[in-house]
Amino acid sequence: MMKPMLEICCGSFSDVKTAYENGADRVELNSALYMGGLTPTLANLIYAKENCNIPVVAMVRPRGGGFCYSDEEYDTMLMDAKILLEHGADGIAFGFLTEEKMLDKKRTKEMIELIHEYGKEAVFHRAFDCIDNQDSAAEKLIRLGADRILTSGGAVNVWDGRKQLKHLQNQYGKDITILAGSGVNDTNARALIEYTGITQVHSSCGSWKCDVTAAGNAVDFSYDEAMKNCYQCADAGKVRKLAEEVSGV
Repeated sequence: MMKPMLEICCGSFSDVKTAYENGADRVELNSALYMGGLTPTLANLIYAKENCNIPVVAMVRPRGGGFCYSDEEYDTMLMDAKILLEHGADGIAFGFLTEEKMLDKKRTKEMIELIHEYGKEAVFHRAFDCIDNQDSAAEKLIRLGADRILTSGGAVNVWDGRKQLKHLQNQYGKDITILAGSGVNDTNARALIEYTGITQVHSSCGSWKCDVTAAGNAVDFSYDEAMKNCYQCADAGKVRKLAEEVSGV
């Protein structure tokens, strides 16, 4: 088996720096992780590339919610991808579905072709987990030339989806990289890798930082009811422990 790789899902340059300094092999750069990750700012990408010597995959997702986009949203996504690639992104994570929750082949093909024009990696993100027939979707992504699929196996987390992840790896792993993500941590990563045969895992290793300015006397801009006045960030200790577990397989 190939040496396992750890990708950390980051919401800022600060997260990228934390991931890089504590053993991550690659990062996926986003904004708004609390919404599942949206397109990052260009400044965060530039800072990441200038200061951290690991691959940076940039998310292209213009809004929260689903993955069936208007023509205007789609056009901006192509433009975002081009700009991010021109400024050093090592890959683009994206996902397009039809209203029937099936893979949008036309848009997916166009995005993959754009990414490959720059010689970078095309990653279909967890929109894949909203598709009922993952076998059909994986086969289509392989034919379209995608490099990697980020998935929990269609489950709430990777451990619950481990049987499907093993199936995807056994059936398609020679033709496309299966990247396991959602709920990966230092207590399950080694067992997951050994059970599924997957060689790449994805985790936010998230924690919380306090910023009391989120709330005033009458207003509150906290985005998590249970963690008022806090925001999510990568936790150095969690990244380090997970990196040790992954590298020890």
